[in-house]
Amino acid sequence: MNKLSEGKVQVYTGNGKGKTTAALGLMLRAAGAGMDIYFGQFMKTGDTSEAEALRRFLGHAVTMEQYGSGGELFGPDRERDTACARAGYEKARAALVSGRYDLVVLDEILVAEHLGLLAVADLLRLMDERPEHTELVLTGRWAAEQVMQRADLVTEMGEVKHYFHAGVPARTGIEM
Repeated sequence: MNKLSEGKVQVYTGNGKGKTTAALGLMLRAAGAGMDIYFGQFMKTGDTSEAEALRRFLGHAVTMEQYGSGGELFGPDRERDTACARAGYEKARAALVSGRYDLVVLDEILVAEHLGLLAVADLLRLMDERPEHTELVLTGRWAAEQVMQRADLVTEMGEVKHYFHAGVPARTGIEM
C-alpha cells in the first residue's frame, strides 16, 4: 500500500557536492516511514559505499539497480554508453509506472541527458507518467531548463570551495 496520497517531482542539480547524498538522506527518511523505494543509478557501476550501505542496512526497503558502464566520463564509448542509459531508462520507467514504489530516485539521470545519452523528452515522459502517489527525484549536474520548469521542487547545490581542485581524488565513504 502506498504511503503518499500525493507525490511530487524533485530535482537536485548544480555543480556543488551533495546531490546524491541528499537523495540518499531522503531515502533513509522514507525507509524510516515504511516506504518502498527504487534507486536507479545512471553512469555508475560497481561496489560504491552507498550501494553497500543500501544492501546492508536498507535492503528490506530499497530496490537498487545500476545502469552505467563506468566509463561515461573518463573513457566514453558513445554506442556502449547510450545502450546502458537506454536500458536503464526502460528499467527505471517500468519501476516508476508499476506504482509499486512510494519513492523513485534516479541518480545522475540529469548528467546522462546532458551528455546526450537520453533526451529531455525522456525525462519529461517520466514526469508525466509518474503515478500520483509516487515521489520522483532526479539528480545530477546540468538539469535541463524544461525539467526544472516542470519539477515541483528544484534544489541547486552550489560549489563555493572543493578540495578536488587541489588534487584530492574521490574518497571511499565520502564521495564514493
